[in-house]
Amino acid sequence: MNIYRNPAELPIFCNAVVTIGSFDGVHFGHQRILRRVVELAEQHGGESIVITFDPHPRLVIYPDDDSLHLLTSTEEKCRLLEEAGIDHVVLVRFTTAFSQQSPENYIENFLVKNFHPHHIIIGYDHHFGASRKGNIDLLQRFSEKYNYTVEEINRQDVDDIAVSSTKIRQALDEGNIESATQLLNHPFTLSGTVVMGQQIGRTIGYPTANIAPSDRHQLIPANGIYAVWVVVDGDRYTGSLYIGNRPTLHGNSRSIEVFIFDFNRDIYTKKIDIAFISHIRPDKKLDGLEALKTQIAADNAVIAELLRNV
Repeated sequence: MNIYRNPAELPIFCNAVVTIGSFDGVHFGHQRILRRVVELAEQHGGESIVITFDPHPRLVIYPDDDSLHLLTSTEEKCRLLEEAGIDHVVLVRFTTAFSQQSPENYIENFLVKNFHPHHIIIGYDHHFGASRKGNIDLLQRFSEKYNYTVEEINRQDVDDIAVSSTKIRQALDEGNIESATQLLNHPFTLSGTVVMGQQIGRTIGYPTANIAPSDRHQLIPANGIYAVWVVVDGDRYTGSLYIGNRPTLHGNSRSIEVFIFDFNRDIYTKKIDIAFISHIRPDKKLDGLEALKTQIAADNAVIAELLRNV
């Protein structure tokens, strides 16, 4: 898959089948759109293209609003789009000026000029241009002039629940990993760098890797203990993840720590990916280090058994 960041460096696409959106999470609903894009590209001997934005539009339009927590980093999003079979991803730098162009200008001087689309596939709630006034009706009005077709993909449901990034964020905020996984149609993944911690885990036989998230806007699920898969240098391991304020150790800041099973390597400064499989229990205060050691052993036994069956 090719990734482009500069529209001026785009090649001339052949029978381009294009979709546009933030695609945060690349969830079940997004995947329906992507399947249709790939299907049409194959039918017409064309190329499948996803146009997405970096940074997320809300971070630009509402710069003082820190409530948005992203489901995927740009890197993770691109990985999921590649898994979906997309040929090209174009990461458009979203700016205030870009957001303020008229919908007509957006179609003519951005979409048509850069991509010469043969087909445009959009989700049921897609809007664009200043004040989000552009919609499928406007795209269809220009379709004959620029010789493209437009197709809208209806809302997707999972067990009668409408899939949206907002619902997935709510599930993760509640520690409901199973529901989030079902709506995403893949595990939620947190990416970060291993940083130095207090190294207390080493003193009780459970050395953990402290994680600094790659993106300060990335969502961190509810506090607690999780069964996870950990990817280090392309290899996958099982592990136990802790998110919380470490009340047993009188901590005063939120910590993200992972204990990787059957692992004994120095991975400081390395980037790792953590895929959430199940929420084991909430965080709780224990009576000292010995009680913490006993609880970790019990948690890890539950997690090891659970992950053997996944």
